[in-house]
Amino acid sequence: MALMLYKRYGKKKYIDLVYRYSSFLINAQNEKGKFKNFMGYDRRWLEDEGSDDCFGRCLWALGFALSCDFTPKGIRHALLEIFNKAMPHADKLTYLRGKAYSAIGLSFFDNNDSKELVYNIAQSLCRQYDEHKDGEWKWFENIVAYCNNVLPWSLLAAYKVTGEKRFLETAEESLDFLGKITFKDGYFKPVGCNGWLKKGKIQAEFDEQPVEACEAVLTYLEAFELTGKTKYFEKAKICNSWYEGMNSKGIRLIDNETGGCYDGLTEQGVNLNMGAESLVSYIISYLKISEIKSL
Repeated sequence: MALMLYKRYGKKKYIDLVYRYSSFLINAQNEKGKFKNFMGYDRRWLEDEGSDDCFGRCLWALGFALSCDFTPKGIRHALLEIFNKAMPHADKLTYLRGKAYSAIGLSFFDNNDSKELVYNIAQSLCRQYDEHKDGEWKWFENIVAYCNNVLPWSLLAAYKVTGEKRFLETAEESLDFLGKITFKDGYFKPVGCNGWLKKGKIQAEFDEQPVEACEAVLTYLEAFELTGKTKYFEKAKICNSWYEGMNSKGIRLIDNETGGCYDGLTEQGVNLNMGAESLVSYIISYLKISEIKSL
């Protein structure tokens, strides 16, 4: 996010954030190369190792930063060291979304080791997809839960670096299935986190979370760039509009006074908390969609 902001506006304060967040990542990495996730108010880590999701998201951030022309040289060297220390764990992950985020992070690198890891991760995702798809159910598990778009997105990224058509076919098929669930009456409505959507059951209506709209935007834009199909670009715009009030409640999630992003939509309205994940999601979504529009 900070690098995208610096690219757009060129202000020193955004590079200052890059240094701050990179320092946090350095401190978060443990001796084995994985990452701690939760920190207390006293700045002490509350765990020795975070989840697969945490690991994968760190690889995503590292991959993006190392591929970005605006990353300062000193930071680049430090981040590469972190990345190389983490990389051996990428093919040992258990959980779907951790694998997916990792594949996306690795896809930024044009070398044989990274490509091989991306290929292997994508193959494992496809195997799980084949095990669970059934009739109209075209998904990677028997539940549509959280951060769902990252799964087809990772296969799109894998196709981009390997050229394996199976990855593209599975990505599009699963993305179309997810789209039938998450687009209602012309707007984006992510699966609610209060129960999710279990196979054969009714979809949970709420809460709708900002991270879902951001990752949907990134996924649909990746699909558009790879296939040229305008339906994906149109869906990306709709997903970004979720923040602006084109949603099930018709409520804008961006606070005009602070520029902050509310934490989601509940059955009663907005969740008035403004967490970091919500703000980061909105800014990335906004910058990415406007970047594509300006091309």
